[in-house]
Amino acid sequence: ATVNLRALTSWVGIARLLAVLLSCLTFSLVASTGHFGGPYGTWCMFTWCFCFAVTLLVLLLELLELYPLLPLSWDDFTSAFSMLAALMVFTSSVVFPATFISSPCSSSLCARQAVATTASCLCFLAYAVEVSLTRAKPGDISSFLSTVPGLLKVFEAYIACLIFSLLDEYNGESGLMWCVAVYSICFIFTLLIIIFTIGRCLTYIPCSLEKVLVGYNFLALLMYLTATVLWPLYSFQGRSRPDPCGTNCWWNKHLGVTFLTIFNLIAYLVDLVYSTRMVF
Repeated sequence: ATVNLRALTSWVGIARLLAVLLSCLTFSLVASTGHFGGPYGTWCMFTWCFCFAVTLLVLLLELLELYPLLPLSWDDFTSAFSMLAALMVFTSSVVFPATFISSPCSSSLCARQAVATTASCLCFLAYAVEVSLTRAKPGDISSFLSTVPGLLKVFEAYIACLIFSLLDEYNGESGLMWCVAVYSICFIFTLLIIIFTIGRCLTYIPCSLEKVLVGYNFLALLMYLTATVLWPLYSFQGRSRPDPCGTNCWWNKHLGVTFLTIFNLIAYLVDLVYSTRMVF
């Protein structure tokens, strides 16, 4: 193996180094407090540890120039991971302080949690800078997942995962079950597009891939449009907000799904516009 120091000294390498250091600092501070139990704390710790480990592995593979030996599209993989890491760290930067930091913040425990939250926010900025630096320039289509439609695919799949984590009390309602089917079908197809792109399998599809993607985005947009109308209609019609309504309250979860559905609807709309421009 040869050593490529540019993997560490380029702007992308510097952003990855900062992400490694900040994610390590974040989970170390949170671990030292001992207060990260429950599903939300476990998710946040997994996010910081996962992003730290994968980013460090990416740096080592590029430093030693071993990545060409892997049977995958390296540019697509790193673009998809940096986008995913940015989304995951951003979510953790919001969820962790909202769940574990209480007011007023005066103890040393709270101070460490506040520093960890700040480091997590800076880590998100590092990944956002990496996404910006590696995004494909106009006319460059060598790496699909580094283009705007490719990055939106990662965003759409991640938002669908967040929706799945909030789903609750939808059995027995045909409208809600249709919405769950919409989330599941679009998630599966979007995930397959990402996996096939990274695995270099899209070239084996015996048809025009670009036009297939445009058609899929159009159908996904229509399906999410129906879910945007039906989910709040069947969730809140004739049902008022419980009092009290805690963290695990069904009303809050259904409201979160409503907003996430709107976010994905907008994402598929932008994806359709960019994909259409790329093809036609």
